[in-house]
Amino acid sequence: MTAIDVQGLTKTYGETVANDDLSFAVEDGEIFGFLGPNGAGKTTCIRTLMGFQSPTEGTATVLGADVRDAEALREARADVGYLPAHPSFDGDVTGGAFLDFQADLKGDARRAELLELFDPPLDRKIREYSTGNAQMLAIVQAFMHDPDLVVMDEPTSGLDPLKQERFNEFVREERDRGLTVFFSSHVLAEVRRICDRVGIVRDGHLVALEDVADLLGRGGKRVRVQTAERVDPQDFAFEGVLDLSLHGDSAHFTFAGDYDDLIDHLDDLTVVDLTVDEPPLEDVFMHFYGESAPSTTGPEPEDGRV
Repeated sequence: MTAIDVQGLTKTYGETVANDDLSFAVEDGEIFGFLGPNGAGKTTCIRTLMGFQSPTEGTATVLGADVRDAEALREARADVGYLPAHPSFDGDVTGGAFLDFQADLKGDARRAELLELFDPPLDRKIREYSTGNAQMLAIVQAFMHDPDLVVMDEPTSGLDPLKQERFNEFVREERDRGLTVFFSSHVLAEVRRICDRVGIVRDGHLVALEDVADLLGRGGKRVRVQTAERVDPQDFAFEGVLDLSLHGDSAHFTFAGDYDDLIDHLDDLTVVDLTVDEPPLEDVFMHFYGESAPSTTGPEPEDGRV
């Protein structure tokens, strides 16, 4: 079964093409990451899927409902949880009152369970919330009616590392229960932790659709090596080293080769410190899609309705 089916989806704003002939499908029971730098067209696609705007060309279905059919999509959205990139609340109400209102609209069968995991201060007015508390409140409302599909835009924005890991673990458990998750991100490490498959969008185009393991295998790592002696370019003249930058006794580079070879070559140096990190998503585009980091297509409209 297919939870989301996008066919030739195009959205333009005057001369600006935000989405250009997007086609992909999200299968039931998978976590699908929609990757791309800010301005690549992710939020525009999500707004169209949620029915906040109509496509210029093409279409998509969400739980079988065509996004151009407002009535059918409205019925389908009863089984959809939504977390926007910038949740917008009435700051004069408390978090508890907000959840009560959402419960009247769509139910709250899992509210208590979620509040044990994500604990915004329900008795305080939302205008007094920190960014992290506001994000946790938005997460609770997105999942509390036990939807079949959850659509999220940068879901961990504003969460501290502990809450991020708690959220990631929760999403993986929900996937194992059969939930379908579609979320956008520009953080490759986050996608690595929880996604089954990814679609990569650049300048409104879908440039890759693949398993996350395949993506990461081509993405390489960012490596920083500090040695006891001054480094020389020839110390790192081996396959897989990209964007080498030398600074006295340290070297910075992207490595996309065999890690056994990396260790073998480093064994010839007196290594004082070594760090290996996931590359920024922009680096993945730069090294594996043949161009510089993607440019911004123009500001994407935001919709913080929850």
